[in-house]
Amino acid sequence: MKGLTLKQIRYFEALARHRTFGRAAEACAVTQPALSMQIKELEEMAGTPLLERGPRQIRLTAFGEMFLTRAQAMLAIVDDLDDLARAAGGQPAGKLRLGVIPTIAPYLLPAVITRLSQQFPGLMPILRETMTSRLIEELNDGRIDAAILALPVSEPALTEVSLFTERFVLIRQIADADRPVPSRDMLREMRLLLLEEGHCFRDQALSFCDMPSTQPREMLDGSSLSTLVQMVGVGIGVTLIPEMAVPIETRSAAVSVARFRDPQPVRTIGMVWRRSSGMEAQLLQIAEVVRHCGMTLRQASGLTTLPGWRR
Repeated sequence: MKGLTLKQIRYFEALARHRTFGRAAEACAVTQPALSMQIKELEEMAGTPLLERGPRQIRLTAFGEMFLTRAQAMLAIVDDLDDLARAAGGQPAGKLRLGVIPTIAPYLLPAVITRLSQQFPGLMPILRETMTSRLIEELNDGRIDAAILALPVSEPALTEVSLFTERFVLIRQIADADRPVPSRDMLREMRLLLLEEGHCFRDQALSFCDMPSTQPREMLDGSSLSTLVQMVGVGIGVTLIPEMAVPIETRSAAVSVARFRDPQPVRTIGMVWRRSSGMEAQLLQIAEVVRHCGMTLRQASGLTTLPGWRR
């Protein structure tokens, strides 16, 4: 296949993953016509169709499936070479594809990105905010270099670095500020507002309340902590949020913040990356920056750092 380009391979892999030209083009940050033209040229070079084009989505032909397997192997080798080249300089530099879960990103990222730009001016972070399951998938596929999320993820192919822990706090109406903090048993009887399914913070909150995730619920399932806090402010119910979110999410809502009695609900924040990554030394330096920013947040919002972050 003379004239085959890495761009065409990446576009094809994205199309095979997303199954529509529109979503694949969005993932590749190109226009749909541009992606479609590259795929057409790829098929012309192959001399046989790679895709079956349907009205709503595409499917791979038998040849397309075989082509995809080899394309993914080729991209993995290219990504490994890229990691090797970026690691050669010792300090983090070049592109850093960093994923972050939504219950961390708005609160920790500003400090992390500011400090990274000061400490490693040659580093160019490319950020991705999405749920844990998607980040793990993208890590394993080589689409991101590392992710900041709640541990554990328990993926054998990934290295986990614990950085700090933080507590969950109860958010309720201002009028309830002087009332006793409810126990876990009492929370199960209250109108508890949670993030929608797929958010690990939802599962952590349900675990603290000893409530099964499969239990039918006729309450608000929000897409963001901001929505949950605002709904509490107008009297719909109560919610739990991580401490790092308190300064931002409570400043414009008529709510009160209360700590639970011991044992308090907590989560561990850490960084993960592929064990096969050639950038481990650089990623450990970046993890140290994230840990430092977490310690700084502790002064403002009560984070509890681990006595010694561990791999």
